Amino acid sequence: MRPELVLRGVIPANLMAFDSELEIDEENYRRHLRYLVDTPGVAGITTNAHASEVATLTFEEQQRVLEMTLDEVAEAVPVVCGVYEDGTSKAARIAKAAERQGADCLLVFPSTVYDFGHQLRPEMAYGHIAAIAEAVSLPIIVFVYPVSSGLHIPTDSLVRICDEIDNVIAVKEWSNDIGVYERNWRELGALDKKISLLSSFSKSLLASLCIGADGVLSGHGSVVADLHVEMFEAVNRGDLEGARRVAARAYPVVQATYAEPFLDGHNRMKEALAILGRIDEAHVRPPLRRISDAEREKIRRVVTEAGLPGARRE
Repeated sequence: MRPELVLRGVIPANLMAFDSELEIDEENYRRHLRYLVDTPGVAGITTNAHASEVATLTFEEQQRVLEMTLDEVAEAVPVVCGVYEDGTSKAARIAKAAERQGADCLLVFPSTVYDFGHQLRPEMAYGHIAAIAEAVSLPIIVFVYPVSSGLHIPTDSLVRICDEIDNVIAVKEWSNDIGVYERNWRELGALDKKISLLSSFSKSLLASLCIGADGVLSGHGSVVADLHVEMFEAVNRGDLEGARRVAARAYPVVQATYAEPFLDGHNRMKEALAILGRIDEAHVRPPLRRISDAEREKIRRVVTEAGLPGARRE
């Protein structure tokens, strides 16, 4: 294991560029990565995650994406690789491949098998993460899903996982319940072991940062990494008014991005990148579908009004 890695700061989860044939577009993907890495204050990159449309990527494509990411990032910041797989042995295979390729850390997603009552069988989530940890020496981030989902890991189980599994060094906190977030922050902070809590509260990021956070790990950082950095740093220096001003700039973009249906969130982020000139075109793989022209124009308006880099007022 590599216990020396401490995750702190803004760690965007990158989007994935596809061409018109829905194949990986290496040129535009590298262009997107370079923009993120060159954004002052970005402290890491997460790939092969939700924002990367990892559910549509084959095992071989995931390896290629990680290879390109490591090459483009060139050790400027740590690279976190997602482990998105339902079966534990298959997840361990992804983890071992990522370690061989040179990833710095793993983000372990919950198995959808959890969805039918794993809270009554806490040994399931524990065993899934423990088996992956046993297979590699890499540090691990545990991904906590919303309380409203069947995949949520309750605080008591999460604390045990973080305390007892040596490789676990951080939590991506997406509980979407501010009370649960605060309990996780406080109880994980009471452990003898350092666990970084990385907020994924993209719809109300300021609230979570005011409770406390070691960083931000969110796909929305692919579009607004600069605002995430500015807000995180303002809160950490005690400048609440400054943080509120940043949050006010981000708010219309957040609302447009995370409007219902939620499943279009990353589609909208990709459209924003195209509007901002950071990729050429916004193609998504099925079963996802491109958003409407009307929604695209709304995104154009909010990113322009927010003054995001690349936005041009007509």
